[in-house]
Amino acid sequence: MTTSTYKGRLAPTPTGEFHLGHARTFYTAWRRARDAGGSLALRIEDLDAQRCRPEFVEGMLADFAWMGIDWDGEPVVQSRRRGIYEAAWRRLKEQDLIYPCTRSRKELRDCVRAPHEEEEMREPLYPAAWRPEPGAAAAYAEPAGVTWRFRTSEGEVVRFSDVRKGEVAFTAGVDFGDFAVWRRDDVPAYELAVVADDLEMGITEVVRGEDLLLSTARQILLYRALGGDPPGWCHEPLVRDENGKRLAKRYDALSLRSFRERGTAFFQCYDTDS
Repeated sequence: MTTSTYKGRLAPTPTGEFHLGHARTFYTAWRRARDAGGSLALRIEDLDAQRCRPEFVEGMLADFAWMGIDWDGEPVVQSRRRGIYEAAWRRLKEQDLIYPCTRSRKELRDCVRAPHEEEEMREPLYPAAWRPEPGAAAAYAEPAGVTWRFRTSEGEVVRFSDVRKGEVAFTAGVDFGDFAVWRRDDVPAYELAVVADDLEMGITEVVRGEDLLLSTARQILLYRALGGDPPGWCHEPLVRDENGKRLAKRYDALSLRSFRERGTAFFQCYDTDS
């Protein structure tokens, strides 16, 4: 039984096995929801049909059980929610906030260099000269066939407060440019899907890794455009290996499955108070 309006979410992507970095983030999300007397949803972010596999979903559920993590209600599955994403796309299109883009990723990489800070948190800036004229979206009744980008306002500063990082700010046209909201292969992009889901699900706080700090700035613009209030934010530090490199799903030796199969208890392999 919940005793507050807090609602968090676990939002794994089943494209590989969880490692200790995932354990930190998911345990924090679970603990913050339970400490707040609120609720916690499980959302399976499986829009990448080529990389998401059923065995990874099964492993994910086993890992959650091993960590002692539970959630409230039935899991939400992104691949079954296309109507929600299409409605968000149409709302952005009606406001002429998005436009069709026929440029490829290779063209973007070849045209511009990424900013000088950490590659994992940055992206090449989409050239404003490549934007079509306002109103170009009107020719499209459906999103399929091209990439759709959100038109940012150069120089706009997006500020937010984060539980771990304090006050954070990113500037459009400097830290990020026009970003994708729908992919050429007719799949909603991450930024649009998670915002549409969080709004529809009533999420009040997002807990995730600090590699997604820049995504937060982009998503705040989408929350505003879709008429919603952004949630609170808690970006957890990344877990890195002995060489300082962030863990990835390919690190089999540090996967949660490997700890489970060795009979290790969750609290033996991970300091949850760190």
